[in-house]
Amino acid sequence: MKLSKFKFTLPQSLIAQEPSKFRDESRLMVIHRDKGKIEHRVFKDLIKYFGKGDVFIMNNTKVFPCRLYGNKEKTGARIEVFLLRELNPDMKLWDVLVDPARKIRIGNKMYFGPNDSLVAEVIDNTTSRGRTLRFLYDGKREEFKKMLYGLGSTPLPRYINRESTPEDAERYQTIYASVEGAVVAPAAGLHFSRELMKRLEIKDCRFEYITVHSGLGNYREIDVEDLSKHKMDSEQMKIEEKVANAVNDAKDHGKRICAVGTSVMRAIESSVSTDGHLKEYDGWTNKFIFMPYDFSIANCMITNFHTPLSSLLMLTATFGGYDLIMDAYQIAIKEEYRFCAYGDAMLIL
Repeated sequence: MKLSKFKFTLPQSLIAQEPSKFRDESRLMVIHRDKGKIEHRVFKDLIKYFGKGDVFIMNNTKVFPCRLYGNKEKTGARIEVFLLRELNPDMKLWDVLVDPARKIRIGNKMYFGPNDSLVAEVIDNTTSRGRTLRFLYDGKREEFKKMLYGLGSTPLPRYINRESTPEDAERYQTIYASVEGAVVAPAAGLHFSRELMKRLEIKDCRFEYITVHSGLGNYREIDVEDLSKHKMDSEQMKIEEKVANAVNDAKDHGKRICAVGTSVMRAIESSVSTDGHLKEYDGWTNKFIFMPYDFSIANCMITNFHTPLSSLLMLTATFGGYDLIMDAYQIAIKEEYRFCAYGDAMLIL
């Protein structure tokens, strides 16, 4: 499969800049793989397709306010710092991206907040844009994290052309987010409201939670035509034994197992036993799913509408079938579905 097979024209007007008024009232395109049929629904209609014993696998990662703006020492140049992950809590070392990268070198100091209340020093270069920062703060770790996050903002993707707002701190987060570590929200899960989840629970559907700390690799351009030569960035993930047992029980009883999002699908396909069952796992995955590929765990999936040439679209087309998904995307454009993180959803059955 070639990269160019996933090229299409996406009108900028269809890239959602704001979330829908209510989480579960975004639009839902339902794709039936067995009949090639497409339905147009709203997300809370999800309840019509699931019943007793069906399992939703959700990503409980929590996005943290990782986008900071500071000023470089001496010149006062404005620098954006994107916190990726904490490397050493005791030394207050962080792996970060800086922009513009050309202005920042080892030994430079940066100042953040009113009255330059927080100072960081660059101690290493990790990539062309990446740096290791040491924050110079003598207080307790809890106080430091509170200050750091107080200066940060919600890391809205670049395609959302506005500054983040207090509403984004809530809406660019699933209602079940609990394990901090993501810099990208698991978008498929943003559509679930407490009311919808309660109604699904009443129907005896189950929710099982895994953790995948989604990173910026989701947005990295694929620059090779031969997809077999593309390497995904690694993401940290965890699947507990009790979750694996619950999913395997549903699988053995012929129930629907729904992967909520491409991050979940990648994770569960990264930990499959030889007999096709889900295994517990605590580590990293850089799994890249593209055609041809046989899925082992989930038999349905919820996902958002993705940008052209993206690895997320490739996974979706692999699961749903290339021709059917690419046709569905053309219908979505014609019907003016909203794309990307704050956009509408697709259910593939």
